[in-house]
Amino acid sequence: MLFETLHPFILGFMEGTKKSFIPFDNRTAWLIAAVMILLIIGSAVGKLLERSSEERFNSAVVRSFNQRIRSWWLMCAILIAGLVIGPTGTVVLFGMIAFWALREFITMTPTRRGDHRALFWVLVIFTPLQFVLVGLNDERQMFKVLLPIIAALFVPMRIALANDEKRYLERSAKILIGILICVYALSFAPALLYLEIVDSSGNLWSEDQSANKGLLFFFVLITQLNDVMQFGWGKLIGRNVIASRINTSRTVEGVIAAAASSALLGALFSWVTPFAFWQAAIIAVVVSLTGFAGGITMSAIKRDRGVRDFGTLLQGHAGILDRIDSLCFAAPVFFLVTEFFFTGHGTTVDTQAVVIWVTSFFI
Repeated sequence: MLFETLHPFILGFMEGTKKSFIPFDNRTAWLIAAVMILLIIGSAVGKLLERSSEERFNSAVVRSFNQRIRSWWLMCAILIAGLVIGPTGTVVLFGMIAFWALREFITMTPTRRGDHRALFWVLVIFTPLQFVLVGLNDERQMFKVLLPIIAALFVPMRIALANDEKRYLERSAKILIGILICVYALSFAPALLYLEIVDSSGNLWSEDQSANKGLLFFFVLITQLNDVMQFGWGKLIGRNVIASRINTSRTVEGVIAAAASSALLGALFSWVTPFAFWQAAIIAVVVSLTGFAGGITMSAIKRDRGVRDFGTLLQGHAGILDRIDSLCFAAPVFFLVTEFFFTGHGTTVDTQAVVIWVTSFFI
């Protein structure tokens, strides 16, 4: 009798507590829980491997594995914290990551005194402005077009005003490439939170867009796992190195196997997305290939500058840009594909942007 009386109040309290303390829909919460369990298992395996004899396992590989697990803990904690705060907090979080990544990119290459004022505008004005535009979520989506136009016109002009002609084209191009990859491309990731998405049946996926958090987490998860799988499959079955003077760990077999593995994972986690399982698998392959493009491109830049890593922020994976290079390249493609096929109001321009972005990497 007492239980029947209190039962509605208990259910109401649990529902209210869930809404207050778990700012995710059920699918996102389950995905985050699954990732946390996998990280716990990975940490335990790493500890066991550390205690094993060096004759059984390569100590350098074990150390690298444990360092990657620790860096993933940090990245997951930061991403989840941003999602808990809400869309605005997530945009601010990605804005800070973009600022630091651009700083690493600029620091890696030498600059001249005449570049300093242009760099001030890029780091202090243009980078925050891009993420403010993402957070404003205006109907015209100015974040898609404003930064490339402003940067392409302003940066060369500002450097020219410094009255320093030495390596002018090289200096201008370096800054423009940095802001395009580290800021503009990465800003498409938090922009996913503001899309009004429909599912594969044409029905509205989430009335308050809260489920978009799960889609963002899905995208980051697939991208990061694909990086690991490309490296792992390349070591296991890799024979044909794609660009030996750029990155010896990127092989044809590794890329193909990682794309297939990403497709399997995409289908497996499709329940947290608006995609059907086969659609999630195809999109995961696209993410895999564009992620590879990001990794090989940033490796080429590092080889050109004669450095191994972009920085030393994350233990076990050097700088922040070393960790998000694939995210930077995959984010615009994932956003545009999702917007065009799963919002109901995509445009021909967006389709062209997807085609140009993907095919330009492999021409």
